[in-house]
Amino acid sequence: MLIVATGNGKGKTTAAIGQAIRALGHGKRVFFAQFIKCDGYPSGEDGILRNFGDDRLTFIKGGKGFVGILGDKLPFAEHRAAAKKLLAQAEEAARTEHYDLLILDEINVALALKLLTSAEVTAFLDAVPATCDVVFTGRGAAQDIIARADFVTECTEVKHPFHNKIPVAAKKGIEY
Repeated sequence: MLIVATGNGKGKTTAAIGQAIRALGHGKRVFFAQFIKCDGYPSGEDGILRNFGDDRLTFIKGGKGFVGILGDKLPFAEHRAAAKKLLAQAEEAARTEHYDLLILDEINVALALKLLTSAEVTAFLDAVPATCDVVFTGRGAAQDIIARADFVTECTEVKHPFHNKIPVAAKKGIEY
């Protein structure tokens, strides 16, 4: 089963974390990979997911950070290589059949930014055993991914302080 959480609103990664917790609560094993976020940008979930305490949860922050914004000076090729490496790790995780749920956080963004190709992601999906569920998150989910998905949720921004001309930085514990 392929589950997609997309849209411009908040909540995509949060929903994926909730899905991981639900699966873990039923004794399932989870592989959770983040395609854009990197260790240089710590998020509240990092410590909990990274130090879960047993082999039921694997958490990898495989991105190199925001691509082309917020002072990013890395060559595009470095971002692309990191995304390809993480997708290969996810495919290997699927092949081991150790995991029941694969979460590829921000893979939709990696596709939209052309860090990954549709063919690479399709090949990954084709390699996932039928016994394993997959979650894709990130803005701008490609139409071919949406068409292939079993569940699609769109997180829609209704209101944000920024639009009311309130200068706001991302809030710790809420947005990261």
